[in-house]
Amino acid sequence: MPQPPRAWQRMLSGRRLDLLDPTPMDIEVEDIAHGLAFVARWNGQTIGDYAYSVAEHSLLVERIYTLQNPKTPAKWQLAALLHDAPEYVIGDMISPVKAAVGPSYSELDARLTAAIHIRFGLPAALPKTVKAAIKRADKVSAWLEAVKIAGFQEAEANKLFGRPASDVLDQISIDLRPPVQVRADYTARHGELLALI
Repeated sequence: MPQPPRAWQRMLSGRRLDLLDPTPMDIEVEDIAHGLAFVARWNGQTIGDYAYSVAEHSLLVERIYTLQNPKTPAKWQLAALLHDAPEYVIGDMISPVKAAVGPSYSELDARLTAAIHIRFGLPAALPKTVKAAIKRADKVSAWLEAVKIAGFQEAEANKLFGRPASDVLDQISIDLRPPVQVRADYTARHGELLALI
């Protein structure tokens, strides 16, 4: 009888993360930061000398979320930072690909998200209001990325993501930096937020 296909990935920390049954004890922030710093958003179709990474996007979403929700507890800021954390092992699929893959992608993402949340002291499933607020920040980030680095016209980005309020746009910008810098900033911000919880 043939062996079932391998469903775990070895991380640089030495952990082996089972993608079908992830456990919180196999998750390390250094692995997340490293993986996300090397995963390109927009399938790499962005301008600049460096790919715009999911780690950089996550830092931006956390900043936008905090600007939009200035009295939010640090644990929800951490949830915003970790909103795309599963992509450190499953990559960043653009929305049309996720739709083509179907519900199995969402199920895998949900399992990984729950394990990541538990590992860092968050509830496995976020409250709906918090999840919706993070999604709003994510859409602002998507609009800004689309217009500033992914070649979209503002009218097209407005249709897809909705035009963000200018007071938020005035306080944020897109940075394209080497992965090693982004990885360090992601890890540092994670540590700052974890210390506040």
